[in-house]
Amino acid sequence: MNRLSLCFSRGIARVTEAALGPYQAAVIRIGFSLTWLLFLLREFPHRQELYGPDAPWSWDLAEQLTASNGSFTVLLWSRGQLWFEIVYVLAVLASLLLMLGWRTRTLSVLFMVGVLSLQNRSVFAGDGGDNVLHLMSLYLVFTRCGQVWSLDARRARRAAAARARGERTPDRAGPLLWAVLGLVLIAVTGAGRMRGEWLVPALLWGVWVAQALWWAVGRRDRWSQPRILLDVIANLVHNAALLVIAAEACLIYATAGWYKIQGSRWQDGTAVYYPLHLDYFSPWPVLGDLLSASGTMVMLVTYGTVAVQVAFPFTLFNRRVKNVLLAAMMTEHAVIAVVLGLPFFSLAMIAADAVFLPTSFLHRVGGWAAHARGRLRSRAGRPAPEGARSPGDGEPVRVGFGA
Repeated sequence: MNRLSLCFSRGIARVTEAALGPYQAAVIRIGFSLTWLLFLLREFPHRQELYGPDAPWSWDLAEQLTASNGSFTVLLWSRGQLWFEIVYVLAVLASLLLMLGWRTRTLSVLFMVGVLSLQNRSVFAGDGGDNVLHLMSLYLVFTRCGQVWSLDARRARRAAAARARGERTPDRAGPLLWAVLGLVLIAVTGAGRMRGEWLVPALLWGVWVAQALWWAVGRRDRWSQPRILLDVIANLVHNAALLVIAAEACLIYATAGWYKIQGSRWQDGTAVYYPLHLDYFSPWPVLGDLLSASGTMVMLVTYGTVAVQVAFPFTLFNRRVKNVLLAAMMTEHAVIAVVLGLPFFSLAMIAADAVFLPTSFLHRVGGWAAHARGRLRSRAGRPAPEGARSPGDGEPVRVGFGA
């Protein structure tokens, strides 16, 4: 009984004292924001046909659909062309800033608003990866994804160094951003624009109030206990969100694998062969012909895909087997991106798979990136900035909830 109690108390301490998987959360943040950013930039010349006021999925159809299913989109707040351009540009900017890790808590919310607004405006403009991005944009709001490899982490290190020297570093950008977005939120809510289901409006208001509370508690040195309590809550929410992301990835692979088993095209080995000969999925016909020329190769890819997807959730408790299957799935998605011309679907799935990457591997990647950056700086004749650290060195920085 004492041993069980000790294990239970250790588990409670582990999930409350720190935000687990900071490097995995950072890779997820970078991966999904980069995927959405590249998609928006690629479709910039075609944005009118996809999401504009005169898109094939008309304004009236979009309004009827959102009224029936309660989905959230700010694009239906106005029919004007200017409003559409503003929303599209802000979605691009939010993706870029989130990828860089600037004010990750606020930018994760704006990133979610951009994803939901554009995707819910035209629900048929996607290739499967949009569903993953749709869900993960919601989950990212609950994570502390800026503790490493972010501008937030760099700012936190510099602020800690300044406090150690006895200097004060007031944060002006954070409160200003909070005030501006708060005014927008109040105006929109007062105008009755927050239609649909309660989830997204409640999330927007909840994050806005939580940021104010975190900032107020952080300004009082004597309020150390409330700050610890808020930190514990933020850690719990972060760890729960990472668990949900991992469960979502497992669910995607498990359901995909079991449905493939039931399909006759996957049983007779032709499910891979046919798409390779469709013009829509053949950006490089030579590669498709090369892959489909060997019946043995087609059979191995077909049955290997099903076996890996079905087996992966059951290998999570064996680190070595899990890492092998994880590498196989990421390689498969990279091949799909090139051979079938589905880069954004593949990037979204690879970003979701990143939650299972080993921390030691991510440390090495950070070290390689820091070494490459140092060599580039030395070749350019520029010294390393004061206080700079390797992305893979040291412990994750405690970035506040309101960052």
